Amino acid sequence: MINAQEIQGQWNTLRGKVKEKWGQLTNDDLQLVGGNVDQLVGRIQQKTGEQRQVIEKFITDLVPDKATLQEGVAAAAEYLQDATESVRESFGQVSEQARQGYEQAERFVKQHPGESLGALFGTGLVAGIIVGLLLHAEPAPRHNSWMPW
Repeated sequence: MINAQEIQGQWNTLRGKVKEKWGQLTNDDLQLVGGNVDQLVGRIQQKTGEQRQVIEKFITDLVPDKATLQEGVAAAAEYLQDATESVRESFGQVSEQARQGYEQAERFVKQHPGESLGALFGTGLVAGIIVGLLLHAEPAPRHNSWMPW
């Protein structure tokens, strides 16, 4: 049988599951008197008529085994460490690619300053024309659905 500390650590979850299984129990019935698991089992047995072994097995099955819980925590920590390392590697790769792209662009601009300036000027001119057209365009006429034409 599990001890009172294990049951108290998960009491809110446990209480909901016990109440689900034995709906006739009230909140007062499910109070842990001084953390005494035997009193809790006795109260459930008294109110429901269920066999003590069945109640104890149900409660024990609800509270995860410490070893299983520790294994789960260790697995989660290992997964988190692997994920962190993967993110670091990906960030390093993206950072390196961005650095190389910047260096390439910088070399191109140094080798072809006139062409670079022309390309930037042309891009700015096209963007300006598009924005100007959008700002001066008349809105499309709205059609009212109640008009037949």
